[in-house]
Amino acid sequence: MTAELARPVATLPEMTAEAASRARHLERLRALDHRLQLAAELPAPSSRTSARSRTSAEQLADALGGRVVGGEAGRLVITDAELDFPLDPTPLARLPFPVDPSRPLLLLDTETTGLGTAAGTVAFLVGLGRWRGERLVLRQLWLPDHADEPALLSALQDELPPDAWLVTYNGRSFDWPLLVTRYRLHRRAPPILAGHLDLLPVARQLWRHRLPDARLASVEAGVAGLRRDDDLPGALVPERYFAMLRGAPPHVLRPVAEHNRADVVAMAHLLRILSDRLADPRARRAEHPGDLAGLGRAHRRHGQLAEAASCLEDALEADDPRPGPPLDREALALERARLLGRLGRRHEARAALDELATRGGRTAVLAGIALAVQLEHRERDLSGALEAARRAADLQRRRRSLGLFLPEAERDLPHRLARLERRLRRASPAA
Repeated sequence: MTAELARPVATLPEMTAEAASRARHLERLRALDHRLQLAAELPAPSSRTSARSRTSAEQLADALGGRVVGGEAGRLVITDAELDFPLDPTPLARLPFPVDPSRPLLLLDTETTGLGTAAGTVAFLVGLGRWRGERLVLRQLWLPDHADEPALLSALQDELPPDAWLVTYNGRSFDWPLLVTRYRLHRRAPPILAGHLDLLPVARQLWRHRLPDARLASVEAGVAGLRRDDDLPGALVPERYFAMLRGAPPHVLRPVAEHNRADVVAMAHLLRILSDRLADPRARRAEHPGDLAGLGRAHRRHGQLAEAASCLEDALEADDPRPGPPLDREALALERARLLGRLGRRHEARAALDELATRGGRTAVLAGIALAVQLEHRERDLSGALEAARRAADLQRRRRSLGLFLPEAERDLPHRLARLERRLRRASPAA
């Protein structure tokens, strides 16, 4: 039987379904053709858009107390303000964070149409702050309509000199990548920056231990003692802008302007706290001991071991009655002792570890392991190292019998004990 004869014959219901499908497809094509014809009859959008932009820009400027600037690339609204805010940025160089205080510091915060950084999200407001003497100069760049974005990008590029050091809060993950995306979508190179300090990681390292979260408003209230009255929640910001585009009076954006300005000023306060209180070795002793511990760990991560040890010592000596989670002083003392060993201050490290190893508890086990490391690798005292490891192992066995497990010790001690015993046997004269 040939393939043609073997092919099954379509049944009547199948033929009817296929015809119906073709009919629906033709109907969709006719509808699309009709919509294309209607679109072709519409007036050119450029004239409507430019007229709307002119109207929106003037109304927005009147509502916000700003001025309209721009040209063929579009128009934007600029608002300016100043406040007395002295800052000495020089001490910031002593901190373990990426900032060059010899460069002009430029604070930046955006308000956007969404929380993503993809092509559909637009920054309709860019808030900027820079110091002029002892004055903090605030400038806001507003986008009256989407078609005016090239004008806003040009203005922002003029505001960002190549030697500027950008300061943001979550700007490394959100604000700046979003702006870079907008420049590239318009086939333009983004502005060149000398550097970028993002204060969100700084806040998490220094203050997160005593705050409910790391939102800028929470850090501002908990660290700088400043609370905002009637602040517009950030989640409601995009809807205000969309409402204005749909025809709502532009004064609905006044709370957005205040929210953005407060964010920029909050970053300025955090910079001043870093410069005046945490970068100064004497002034920082009055700070929360948990803050000092976080600063010490930041120094340690950057290889600044002496400064790290000094911060931990200040934290251990501090007696702060302010509310917050209790400081684990034994764990902090163990961190300090380990740092002393890495700094070559062997006698101090050994004395600190000996004391901790006799206190009992979890920290005593870890201190015993650290003491064994100190004696084996830095003092070449194998017998002392074995004795310290055995004490730690005995303590850990007693804790295990009570149902208290310490995975770090369980992994470390069996191998350490076996290695030390082998090394001692090899070092002993043959019988």
